[in-house]
Amino acid sequence: MEKDSHGDEKMDQQQKNTRVMKVISIGNSFSVNAHTYLLQLAQAAECPLTLFNCVIGGCTFEGHMKRADAFEANPGDPDGKPYGTPEGGTISLRDALRLDKWDIVTIQQASHESFKPESYHPHADRLISYVRKHAPQAEIVVHETWAYREDHGFWGNPELNTDVMYNGLSKAYRDFCKDNDFRMIPCGDAFQNARLSKEWGKPDFSKKEIDGTVSRTLHDDWGFHANDNGCFLLSCVWFEFLFGKDVRGVPFKPDGVSESDAAILRGIAHAEACGQEPARRE
Repeated sequence: MEKDSHGDEKMDQQQKNTRVMKVISIGNSFSVNAHTYLLQLAQAAECPLTLFNCVIGGCTFEGHMKRADAFEANPGDPDGKPYGTPEGGTISLRDALRLDKWDIVTIQQASHESFKPESYHPHADRLISYVRKHAPQAEIVVHETWAYREDHGFWGNPELNTDVMYNGLSKAYRDFCKDNDFRMIPCGDAFQNARLSKEWGKPDFSKKEIDGTVSRTLHDDWGFHANDNGCFLLSCVWFEFLFGKDVRGVPFKPDGVSESDAAILRGIAHAEACGQEPARRE
């Protein structure tokens, strides 16, 4: 009997579309930003997705490992169970890694340390070993965080600005990925490319008005977390990375993002996934 290759391809695609992608992040508020609209995008694209976020505000690689060490030393120590669950409880990193058969575990450095490669070690190395021990089937993926906006104070350091921070974190993350043969979700690149793009452009600070209209920005009023625009861009970048699908064809957008801005942000995310750079502003 002749094999129907087109039928097999269609069945493979259907199985791929119905298989649940399972992703757990070990992060902080920046992973919260990245996850904000990811489930809604996946649902709109009919891509089943399970997400879990091990969140501690501002947490570094070192901070996550301190909590893991506390749990290993004494499972009853509340410091070893810092991660909230949907049911309202708290669990350890070991338990979170064993909650499901995760496909991907994302890790990241805290943004305020992300451009300092010396801050990654030895704590990231220990975290990698811990993940491999308790979720050996999962691929470890690096979530590249982003630079702060121009009006951030940069801790009073006159030698720091958005470009310096971006260039530093970009190199640190890339070297880290190269050393460990990890893939990277290029969120920092997407923020930088949006800022430099002709369509989106460099922001005029979020509380100022230009010609009677508040100018667009990806950051919130503090200049480091993402706002609705930024969260949507991040989720679009994650969607393309996880599913390999063109986010420009996904109709979902947040209520706080205009149709025209959503189209621009989808385009930036897609260009990032394809390794393309958007047209630069003058």
